[in-house]
Amino acid sequence: MRVDIWSDISCPWCFIGKARFKQALASFPHRADVEVVHRSFELDPHLDETRPTTGEVHARKYGMSPAQARAAEERIARVARQEGLGYLVDHRDHGNTFDMHRLLHLAAAHGVSEELLSLFYEGNFAQERTLYDAEHQILLAVRAGLDEDEVRGVLADKQAYAIDVRKDEAEAARLGVTGVPFFVIDGKYGLSGAQPTHAFTEVLEQAWAEQKPELQVAGTAPDGGCDADGACAMPSPRP
Repeated sequence: MRVDIWSDISCPWCFIGKARFKQALASFPHRADVEVVHRSFELDPHLDETRPTTGEVHARKYGMSPAQARAAEERIARVARQEGLGYLVDHRDHGNTFDMHRLLHLAAAHGVSEELLSLFYEGNFAQERTLYDAEHQILLAVRAGLDEDEVRGVLADKQAYAIDVRKDEAEAARLGVTGVPFFVIDGKYGLSGAQPTHAFTEVLEQAWAEQKPELQVAGTAPDGGCDADGACAMPSPRP
């Protein structure tokens, strides 16, 4: 069974939703048979500057006062911390994530996209050092298991994995995805937003049951079979 997850590194609810889905998957009996594919989605694809997440610039984007923007961040922080996640309200930046999405596709090619995405989220939301710095991205990519020279090469070549990012975004548009996180379970169930853990569990179980339904025994003959120990029922004597 396959689960596609569209997300952006700059999205706090993607950070939280990933943690909740991970909890649901950890308790799912068939988790070894679930393939998770992380897909690219840019919330601010035209952003050409890095800016603080709090303060006047961030507040203006959402039509809030700086105080309201900070209070909103504090509320998200509380939710994140309830999921066991680190979350800084201050000392965080917001910027263009296209290069990080390209690196995530490189990581997928090497089977470490889950590791790099987790490190990017932690770097963006739980560490004071800005993630919108190429050297920080390289450090985390190497920590995830990638070769440093290959990472630097991808960052230097703006076309590397660019088409893969655009394909993910085009597929999201085809599906009508306008916000993230967005989860597609087994190609048939879509879940939008950082759903509660139990919601992910319920959909995983339902999709699995439909894919591999349990056999329904319609009837059993009282004297017409043999069991696993080799014992066979004897026919009842005829009247």
